[in-house]
Amino acid sequence: MKRLKRRAEFLAVARGVRSARRAFVLQTLRLPDETDEPRCGFTVSKKVGNAVVRNRVRRRLKEAIRLDADDLGRPGFDHVVIGRREALAQPFADLRADLAGAFRQGRKDRRGREAAATTGEPVTASETSHRDARGETPGRTR
Repeated sequence: MKRLKRRAEFLAVARGVRSARRAFVLQTLRLPDETDEPRCGFTVSKKVGNAVVRNRVRRRLKEAIRLDADDLGRPGFDHVVIGRREALAQPFADLRADLAGAFRQGRKDRRGREAAATTGEPVTASETSHRDARGETPGRTR
């Protein structure tokens, strides 16, 4: 997978879908051009620890993604992995399984279907609400 390197790319992906796990948070953004090669960026905040700890978290996450890159990445998506301290304590096999699940979840919209929006905007709550025959949301009074 190619890498995200510029701050603007990271900020754009932050508008996308988030998938939180114990060891990391995955942000996914669907790109307008579905033929673009998938890209991935990594970040670990200073809250996690000193430079040595942050680099160990980053290296562990990078290796897990490198091993499964062909299965994880799909054309037309950008991803940012935000590492947490728990990535050091979690067994490597579990970390890889969590990453696979998060990548699958990131490619789906909030209704559980493959993301259809090509604008890169997240699905809003109004698009996911259910309305009855009169056009009202159940359980709400005016």
